[in-house]
Amino acid sequence: MTPPTETLQLGFGFDDPVASTAVEETAPDASQEEPWEAEEAARIAERFFEKLRSLGLQHVRRVVLTRNRSVLVSVKGFDLRVHEGYVDAPTEIHVQIVRFVMAKKPWERQTAREALVSYPLARNSRPRRAPERTHPEDEPLAERLAEWYTRLNGERFGAQLALVPIRVSRRMMRRLGHFAPAVEGGGAEIAISARHVARDGFAAALETLLHEMVHQWQHEQGLPIDHGAEFRRKCREVGAIPSAKRAVC
Repeated sequence: MTPPTETLQLGFGFDDPVASTAVEETAPDASQEEPWEAEEAARIAERFFEKLRSLGLQHVRRVVLTRNRSVLVSVKGFDLRVHEGYVDAPTEIHVQIVRFVMAKKPWERQTAREALVSYPLARNSRPRRAPERTHPEDEPLAERLAEWYTRLNGERFGAQLALVPIRVSRRMMRRLGHFAPAVEGGGAEIAISARHVARDGFAAALETLLHEMVHQWQHEQGLPIDHGAEFRRKCREVGAIPSAKRAVC
C-alpha cells in the first residue's frame, strides 16, 4: 500500500504539532500544557482521523493537527497534517480535505483547494504569542527588501504578483525565510530571517526572497506550494535557487 503521493501540500512550511494519533514529542510551544490537555488533544485528533476515514480517506496511518498558518493540509508518506481549525468545520469541508488528498485529477484537487482556502479558520482559543513584527532596528532592512521585492516582481514576474509585506524575523532560527498565505484573518507575507542576513549577507537574502516569491507565485496560480517540478521550472525561468541549503545557526 502506498500513500496517494510522496509529498502533497496546501501551503508551505511546518510548525510543531499540536496532537497526533501516534505518540510524538511535545512541541516546544506546548510545553506549558497539562497532561490531561495533551491527552484530550490526542483524542480529538483520533476522532478527526476516524471521521476522515469514514468519508473515504485512505493510505494514511495518522493525522497530526497543527497550528501552522503556512501549511493547511499536507501529506508526507503516510502522515496527514491538518490545521486544527478544520476539526470543527462542517462535514462538507472535511469532504474537501479527503478530496484534496485523494484526488487523481488536477481539477479535482484544485476545486478542493479553493474550498479549503476560502474556509474562515477560527483563531485558536488558547493564549498564543502575538504575531511577530519586524524589530524597529530591522525596519531599514525590511524596507530595503521591500524595494527589491517590487523590483524583482517587475523584472522577473512581469509585476503580476500581488504586493505583500516583507518582514524581518528574529524568531526564525532554522529557516532562511518563508511565504505564508493569508490565514486566520492575517494577510499574506514573506518573512526573511534576520540571522540569515547577518550571517550570509544581503545578496544571499535576495536569493531567499526570490525563492519565496516563487512560492507566492505558486499560491496565486492555485498550485500546491512545494518544491516539485513546476516549482523548479519556475525557478529556472526567473533565476531563483530551487533549494535553500545554507544553514542558519
